[in-house]
Amino acid sequence: MTRITEQPSIYRHLEKMSIEELTANINKEDQKVAVAIKVALPQINAVIQKIVEQLKAGGRLFYLGAGSGGRLSVLDAIELPTTYGVPKGMVNVILAGGVDRLVEAREEEEDDRDAGWKALVQNKVTPKDFVLGISASGTTPFVLATLKKCRENAIPTGCLVSNPESPIAAEADLPIEVITGPEFVTGSTRMKCGTAQKMIFDMISTTTMIQLGRVEDNKMVNVVLINEKIIDRSVKMLMERSGMDNYEEAKQLLMEKGSVKKALDALH
Repeated sequence: MTRITEQPSIYRHLEKMSIEELTANINKEDQKVAVAIKVALPQINAVIQKIVEQLKAGGRLFYLGAGSGGRLSVLDAIELPTTYGVPKGMVNVILAGGVDRLVEAREEEEDDRDAGWKALVQNKVTPKDFVLGISASGTTPFVLATLKKCRENAIPTGCLVSNPESPIAAEADLPIEVITGPEFVTGSTRMKCGTAQKMIFDMISTTTMIQLGRVEDNKMVNVVLINEKIIDRSVKMLMERSGMDNYEEAKQLLMEKGSVKKALDALH
């Protein structure tokens, strides 16, 4: 395979560039990310379709990763129960080194070939679930070994990688290959690769939640009422969708029912 992610930056002598030159060139590289994702949309769509099927049938999604990509998947997963009112445990993360040690950046753990599968077994993974492996290089042992075990146990898998024809893509049922090219700082895959991963996580989780009926029109009608900002937004959402014109009455109904969706259902 070709390790495009490890190829030298097309820019030289970064230390001699001004702030203006550095930011302009980083921005120029970042603009390539959306183009690379557009090329991969058919692969992304296939992964989302399978995730939706699995979740509708009562399964779960597991992000499986190490390094920057794994950490970004944690950020995606932790926001979903609040934003869309889905039960905790529907979307999970198996992170090399453990989610509880997220801020320690335990990069050495990505070489552990057994930990990922052990964590999935502890979570009682079954063929009803879906495992999405994340690896910029497409070679991370933690991810590769776990996907192999998933295949042996008939658990459907996908992957998100940034090199073509990688071992991880070959092991996944539904690979996503987003080829963003050499990084601005050679080998620093937290940059374009990380940006692509964040954008794709947004696509996967948002599209999945919409397909599961957690959004109506363009509104988060199942958002959990955790603070005053969200409560105020939800009251206004309820008033707009129901035709109620009294803020306090709408707020009282909202707080009684617990979500915009349940309040609207109560009115109908």
